[in-house]
Amino acid sequence: MNKGILLVNLGSPDSPSVPDVRRYLNDFLMDGRVIDVAWPLRRFIVGMILIMRPKESGHAYEKIWTKDGSPLVVTSKHVQAALQKRVSVPVELAMRYQSPSIKFAVKNLAAKGANDILLIPLFPHYAMSSYESAVVRVREVAAKFVPQIKITVQPPYYDAPDYIAALVASAADFLKQDYDHLLFSYHGIPERHLRKSDPTGGHCLQVESCCEVASAAHVTCYRAQCFATTAAFVKLAGVPKEKYSISFQSRLGKDPWLKPYTDYELPRLAQEGKKRMLVICPAFVSDCLETIEEIGMRGCEQFMVASGKEFTRIPCLNEHPLWITALEKMATTFLAVKK
Repeated sequence: MNKGILLVNLGSPDSPSVPDVRRYLNDFLMDGRVIDVAWPLRRFIVGMILIMRPKESGHAYEKIWTKDGSPLVVTSKHVQAALQKRVSVPVELAMRYQSPSIKFAVKNLAAKGANDILLIPLFPHYAMSSYESAVVRVREVAAKFVPQIKITVQPPYYDAPDYIAALVASAADFLKQDYDHLLFSYHGIPERHLRKSDPTGGHCLQVESCCEVASAAHVTCYRAQCFATTAAFVKLAGVPKEKYSISFQSRLGKDPWLKPYTDYELPRLAQEGKKRMLVICPAFVSDCLETIEEIGMRGCEQFMVASGKEFTRIPCLNEHPLWITALEKMATTFLAVKK
């Protein structure tokens, strides 16, 4: 069998214009694994969101847009090119929402002769709204357009040594600074998503200290995996226990999401006396709206207004050499398997 690699990231509008942002948000929010309610209610909710949000988000995207386009898409393409130089099989890139599309990437792999592909979701942690959604969509598209292709899925790599080593290396220079606190800000998800993803049906958010109690639920528990990433990072980097904490960002709607919320924690920590702040966002492998604008701009302002003195956002892995090496090892492990 001829092999290939497929990288899948979240996606971005084609431009910061209101029509393009509206199209992207509609595609994203109408995913039943993002807003997980019945279609008629989801259509109503998304319709209401699309009245004002595209204009607001468009302004935010304008702040981060580069001459080459969306930072997330541009960086992901560079990662694809870097990985392609290190492996002998075709490497394609797709976005879960918008372009380059999963259909385009899968068809390209098939056209290049690949009929056995490794899908690497560019999400280190399992969440139904990101990792699971990408896997399900790739399988659906492949079954429809290239049913002869076999798909192997890279498991979540939230505590894989190569991923952690890359993460720590990418932050090393920042950790040498004189800082008061390191905040790990992960993308948030609704609490109900944890319960829905819990294969035991009775562990996540139901057992005291559930993330610290061994359970089969952790295989698909986003929260437990975020805690595991943090624990592995601080151990390797030597960050003292009293100098870091975890929070969750980017919530949408009024339902309870994972706590504590980043936009609450930043001013609280400043008022508590943590004047020199580092923030890292390990759930994102590529810088994007949520890291550059939400954390680097709005988060910085929230912290400084609350009497903070220094605020530094640690960039995502982006094109860090050790991140490319981590992806290469995933690929070579797959390529070494005889069929």
